[in-house]
Amino acid sequence: MNQGTAIVTGAARGIGLAISQRLVGDGFITILADIDAAELESVCQQIEVSSAAEAIPLVVDVANPESVRDLIAQVIKRTGRIDVLVNNAGIAGPAAPVAEYPDDEWRRVMAIDLDGTFYMSKAVLPHMLERNSGRIVNIASIAGKEGNPNMPAYSAAKAGVIGFTKSLAKEVATKGILVNCITPAVIETEIVKQLTPQTVQYMVSRIPVGRVGRPEEVAALVSWLASSECTFSTGAVFDISGGRATY
Repeated sequence: MNQGTAIVTGAARGIGLAISQRLVGDGFITILADIDAAELESVCQQIEVSSAAEAIPLVVDVANPESVRDLIAQVIKRTGRIDVLVNNAGIAGPAAPVAEYPDDEWRRVMAIDLDGTFYMSKAVLPHMLERNSGRIVNIASIAGKEGNPNMPAYSAAKAGVIGFTKSLAKEVATKGILVNCITPAVIETEIVKQLTPQTVQYMVSRIPVGRVGRPEEVAALVSWLASSECTFSTGAVFDISGGRATY
């Protein structure tokens, strides 16, 4: 059974790819949106689809509002609706103390991790409001709640995603649109390879279950948040941290 149309940003690898595969399995026509066109084409060919679902690769730069608007126009032209948005695109940025953190890297992390979430949400909202229905799931991080040392831009951007989630959720609470975010601890993805071994060791040492998370575990949580079974949760922060989260 076709569930509608879902968009997943940062979908070419890692958590985004796992979420996309899960949503296709759930019956969504799933737009895999990423800046890496070649990788998108490759992974879309590997995703198993049913007669009710489809995996469509579309290129987007979430840090560019014009690119975002073009993406949404393409989606509406092809499917006529947007039911789910998963704001997953993000980068970790370099590991460095604040006094040494490069200004251009600060802006780059903010542009992709926080600005991109804003631009994408802003672009899909008119279509969701028109139908009085929609689900937005933002991928934040435990770093946005606790702050990771030597990751100031990433921690600040993800804290911003949490605040943005709560603000937007209240704004559209009576409009049939639910907006939630999840805060994973370290997950075994490409983004981990951007970090120093010391940073990864620090993060894993704080996870009571003693291991990193798996992308498919995150995808399972997103699947519920994107589904019609989620009806009374909005503006919420769902931890998937192996016991690390304390609030």
